[in-house]
Amino acid sequence: MAIDFVALHEPLVEWVHEQTSASSTEYVTITDFGEQHGLNEQQCFRLLQTCTDWGLLSSYWATMGDPAASLTPAGLQWVRERRRRRADPRARSATARTGLLTWLWEQKNHGAGYPIVEGVRRSPHSLHEGERLTPEEIDRAGAYLLAKGLITGPKSWPTEGPVRAEITAEGQDCVEHFDGDVSAYERRNRTGNTTFNIGENTGNIAANSRDFTMNATTNKDGIDPAAVVMLARALRQAAPALELPEEDALEFTQLATRLEAEATNGSPDPSRLQRWGGSVVGILNSPVVSGALGSVLAAYTGTVLPGLPPA
Repeated sequence: MAIDFVALHEPLVEWVHEQTSASSTEYVTITDFGEQHGLNEQQCFRLLQTCTDWGLLSSYWATMGDPAASLTPAGLQWVRERRRRRADPRARSATARTGLLTWLWEQKNHGAGYPIVEGVRRSPHSLHEGERLTPEEIDRAGAYLLAKGLITGPKSWPTEGPVRAEITAEGQDCVEHFDGDVSAYERRNRTGNTTFNIGENTGNIAANSRDFTMNATTNKDGIDPAAVVMLARALRQAAPALELPEEDALEFTQLATRLEAEATNGSPDPSRLQRWGGSVVGILNSPVVSGALGSVLAAYTGTVLPGLPPA
């Protein structure tokens, strides 16, 4: 089996730091580390050479039969920075979201439908700076991705996110065009005069324009589930441009996801759709939303879901 010396250099540098710190010695023989990873003596020397080439370890104390290593100042700084990043809750959260979304993309490509979310913890996608993310961190990532409409799946108490999940079309776009970086995917429509298309509607919503025309067809025979699905997707697409406070943004995307899920369940409940639609309109008409986009979306919601109760 081929040895990935590049992948092993990070754990080796940290191991050397731990061993020298624990024993208060300047250097340590890396043979024990090599045995843990199935390396023979020659491979230990090669791994040590990889780290010395990058300036992280020194082989000053090594002899012909003893692959001894010590940390360089650059290596010590690298360890400190890595541990700082490892403990950063924001960085861990971003890694969990990207990792889970990418893993679900891979699962779908392999034909696995709605895999158990916690299965990601058996893959490299659940590693943050060499440390395995916790089940709670993965669960929170699932809840976030679900609220953003990037994944779909059933929830079950006491988890916040779905127990099983599958990536949505929006999630696939995020992985394929933004490398699974949810923040970058969310920012894609925040600059320029970006246009939002609502279903097959011939009108568009321009995020940064105050002059536009919206054309939509009113369904006089009741609620059209297909139109509700288009509405829900338009709401999620436009959410980043609304620049809502974090709690409002989460509620807004959750409402959009509920609308789509209810509209596609085969027997949608009109009262639920209207209740959630009323909450959407309430947010869009609230002081936290400024500009014309909120008004247009509120009007569009009222067109798709006629007879909304007061928000």
